[in-house]
Amino acid sequence: MKKPNVAVVGVGAVGIEMVRMLKERKFPFSSLRLFARSQRQMNIEGENYQVEVISPQVFSNIDIALFAGTEGEKGAAVTYAPAAVKAGAVVIDNGADFRLQDNVPLIVPEVNKDKIITHRGIIANPNCTTIQMVVALGEIYRRFGLKKVVLTSFQAASGAGRGAMQELRQEALSFCQGSEEKGEFSPLMAKVDFNQEIFSRQLLFNVVPQIGSFKEEGFTTEEIKVVKETHKIFSDESIKITATCVRVPVFVSHSEAIYFSTKTSTTIEDIENALAQTAGVKFFPAAEDFPTALDAAQREEVFAGRLRRGAEESTYWIWVVADNLLKGAALNAVQIAEELLKN
Repeated sequence: MKKPNVAVVGVGAVGIEMVRMLKERKFPFSSLRLFARSQRQMNIEGENYQVEVISPQVFSNIDIALFAGTEGEKGAAVTYAPAAVKAGAVVIDNGADFRLQDNVPLIVPEVNKDKIITHRGIIANPNCTTIQMVVALGEIYRRFGLKKVVLTSFQAASGAGRGAMQELRQEALSFCQGSEEKGEFSPLMAKVDFNQEIFSRQLLFNVVPQIGSFKEEGFTTEEIKVVKETHKIFSDESIKITATCVRVPVFVSHSEAIYFSTKTSTTIEDIENALAQTAGVKFFPAAEDFPTALDAAQREEVFAGRLRRGAEESTYWIWVVADNLLKGAALNAVQIAEELLKN
């Protein structure tokens, strides 16, 4: 197969990481073009790129189009993906617009890469929270099935885009500038005089149990995504899944506490062996060697640790951490593109 011409649509936090992953993993493209709503020059990893203005006409010579789905480009695939597909490109979309459509495969290569060949021009990248969870549970599901999954996520600011990271940084700067004027320490010192535009509450020194908007029965859109996307990826709606998704004052990497039960009877040794052999997972069997968000930043693996028994037979707790901009978005999309070439 000839080397494909590749486009990256959207040059926010995820788009930049897509470019970096394509170069770092030596993806064999013939050409790489960047598109956004406005023209500009960008420097990524010491290399200058011309960002072109997106339009339906730009895909005439593109083979694979990676839509970043963030930083003002979210939803861009709805507008431009049909034109890209008509021109002969395969679209890999990181946004939420196509994930649950019946004719669009929702792909995590470590879990269901066999579904890639069913695409009709568009392949969806799952939500970052879903990706790291299904990677961690993938081999366990294959061997033993899953009866129930209870997820509590602790999600980094970057999940809301580059502007969200900047807002957290500005909150920290405001706190540092004002801390000397507040005198003797008190818990109220944690409050900063800053007008939040992206988050519903101050994120610095805080924990915010809202990601997305509130929908039916008080669940947020993020929590609903986890349930529906996991069912689709595993092709198994029998799994009982519920989630609480929380924003924490971390720049990069989502952390998850996952409680799950297997369909068949299992021991903790069974789960340890499965995790040790799960593609894409770095498993820490020793309790004191737990991974953290900083450990996972700029790493491609999904980190798993703190495995322990739950309250009932064949139930377990696991702690999972991954870089949400890489495996949770850009890397997963590039891995899909790599599988496309193999097929």
